[in-house]
Formats: sequence, C-alpha cells, structure tokens
Amino acid sequence: MAQPLMPHATASWLVDNTSLTFVQIAAFCGLHILEVQAIADDTAATKLTGRDPLRSGELTPEEIERGQADPDYRLQMQKEPDQAMRTRGPRYTPVSKRQDKPDGVAWLIRNHPDLSDGQIGRLIGTTRTTIQAIRERSHWNIANIQPKDPVTLGLTSQRELDAAVAKAAKAAGHEAAPQDSAGMARDREALIEELRAEREAAAREAEAALAAESGEAAPEAPADAEPNAETLFKS
Repeated sequence: MAQPLMPHATASWLVDNTSLTFVQIAAFCGLHILEVQAIADDTAATKLTGRDPLRSGELTPEEIERGQADPDYRLQMQKEPDQAMRTRGPRYTPVSKRQDKPDGVAWLIRNHPDLSDGQIGRLIGTTRTTIQAIRERSHWNIANIQPKDPVTLGLTSQRELDAAVAKAAKAAGHEAAPQDSAGMARDREALIEELRAEREAAAREAEAALAAESGEAAPEAPADAEPNAETLFKS
C-alpha cells in the first residue's frame, strides 16, 4: 500500500485536525500505532510540523469523513506522491569521509595519470577546482595531503575504479596496464597499519589517563626479566 510522502508529519496533521482513530492514522501512514500515540502525546523524539495531505491531494475531505464515520474504515490514498529523482551532480559522500577526499584524489593522480579531472571528480565526488589545485600543489592543505587508496578509504568501489581506469586507457589509445596488485596491497597494508597504530596509541593514552586519575602507576617489567609466579598471576 502506498504511503504519504512524509508519514510522520502527515500523521501529526491528522491527529491535530481530524477525529480519525490512531489505528486508522497508523494504517494510512504506514506507522506503528505507538508512534502515532507518541505524536499525539507530544512525546515523539522529534517535534513535527504537520503536513496537510489534502493540499498534496493524497486525501480528500470526503475520504476523511468516511473514516471519521466508521472507525473500521481504512483510508485510501487518492494520489500517490511523486517519486523523488536524483538529479545529476557530484557523488554524495558522508560527512565523516569528506576530509579523506584530497588524499584519494592525490592517490588517483599519482597512480592513474590517464584519468581526467571529470572522471576523478565522479569517482571521489569532488570539484574540478579541488582536483586542479591538488595537481598544481596549490591546494590550501597540500602539506597535509597524503595519497591513499580511495577504495580503502571507502570513497569509491574497486569496480568503479577499474571501469574508469579502463575507459581512460582506451581514450588515451592504449590498453590499460595491469594493475600493480602488490603495490596496491602495500598501500592498503600501510594504511591499515597506520590506523591500527592510531587506535593503539589512543588506547594507551586512555589507560594512562585512568591510571593518573586513580593515582596508580603500573610499573613496566624489564623486557629481559624472567617470568615467575608473581609476575604471571599478579592482577
């Protein structure tokens, strides 16, 4: 069954402006009855602004009257909402990964010089201006940019990268050179090792902070000390 474009906002409007039962509203909006109850009690996690389904054509006054007259009646969608279509534009990248984009661009420029700025932009989801600045080393943060495999960073997929490289090689008039699997593996291992070292350093700092707060310092045993019962079973 089709649902309104904004189910929670529509439910909020129906609660405030009709005498429909919570069951009817939940069924029409595709929600659980407890969600409708929370909206009615104003205990929902987010304060909602009601959305009028009459204005959008999803319901008619007559359909609402039928529902109010018969609690067992299930409201029928009068006009399904238009499906939102994504327009052409740069690839969406989660906020948490956007700081990694320059590193990914630098890696592509270094390892796949045949890729055009447009292809790199589509793979990474960045602008030609940024790519050009990294190429010319005029980027504002160029000193901190370190080439890293964008697949490992989660900015693109290996399939998309391989397709772009093959297309660029064909446009350049030569076959795509076999990928340096060993080199790529080394890059990925280095990145994984770097991330692991960062996590371990953070863990050590946290342990040191906890020890400082408790006023205890855990003495480090000499590396060449022979293990004994006391060192093995000391808690």
